[in-house]
Amino acid sequence: MLRYRLEEQGNGIDALAMREEAMQRPGPHQILVRVHATSLNRRDTMILNGTYPLTPRAGMVPLSDGAGEVVAIGEGVARFAVGDRVTGSYFARWVDGRMHPGVVDQLGCTLDGMLSEYALLDEQWAARLPDHLSWQEAATFTCAGLTAWSALTGAEIPKPGQWVLTIGSGGVALFALQFAKLAGCRVAAVTSRAEKADRLRALGADLVIATAETPEWGLKLREATGGVDLVVETGGPPTFPQSLIASQLHGRIVLLTVQDQKGRSIEIPGAVYQRSLVTIGRVFVGSRNGLEAMLAAVATHRLRPVIDSVFPFIEARDAYRHFQQGDVFGKVVIDVA
Repeated sequence: MLRYRLEEQGNGIDALAMREEAMQRPGPHQILVRVHATSLNRRDTMILNGTYPLTPRAGMVPLSDGAGEVVAIGEGVARFAVGDRVTGSYFARWVDGRMHPGVVDQLGCTLDGMLSEYALLDEQWAARLPDHLSWQEAATFTCAGLTAWSALTGAEIPKPGQWVLTIGSGGVALFALQFAKLAGCRVAAVTSRAEKADRLRALGADLVIATAETPEWGLKLREATGGVDLVVETGGPPTFPQSLIASQLHGRIVLLTVQDQKGRSIEIPGAVYQRSLVTIGRVFVGSRNGLEAMLAAVATHRLRPVIDSVFPFIEARDAYRHFQQGDVFGKVVIDVA
């Protein structure tokens, strides 16, 4: 079988090498998955460039996100059967409850990921996929989808009619927009490029602001909405002050990016925060039970993710390059088979 491995962390795309290896056989409680598609997330480029906070295992198979078919099972497997459609769980050992140090292992980082023709997973590391999704669509939910779901279903779920703010057109932002609309919320979307406004409205955004035309968009959003109830803050240092201004007095900001590619960190503008009772929180993707709950909602509503582009398996490096240039709308997918 063919698979990619990260030969040396910090060497960028040059460290990504395709190898031919012997087929694996599932041991007790393991499943062998024929991977059909995978997708990229920002953390994958950070791992490639040596800037990810969790140290990857040397020579690991990249990518947390992937979808495939169970083709063999080991002794004692009870959760899956041959023929089942599955995806991996980002924090493979985190089944439920609160995050703790014992469950930090991640697919495509400390554990082999999905950029491979076949993936060997413990049965506890996987979740069953909705039938209506294509393989390419199904390969997009593990990281960005669950992060957006966790941001919206965390400590205080936004109520129908409340305002949710999303930033940009990456995977997390678009999933957050889609999930917020499923919950009956109104969505304000901020984008750097005006030409993306119509595509955001087509997904359900009730209000779209292009930052190129309105750099100080926070006050405009607050005036238009009466104050945003929940911000899914994916922009980091450049957008956080405006997100804070846009928020209503008792709003919430789920902060996903605390540092940008230039090394700048989040700074809280004191004059704004002193007039605010906004709660600032974090999420780390989510547990397997959270993944299964999200996929159940996706199945019920027959939701389909937004795909920016699809690359063949042999062009995985080109997929990384396309993703790193930053001007994407939705998920970048690698078609394995």
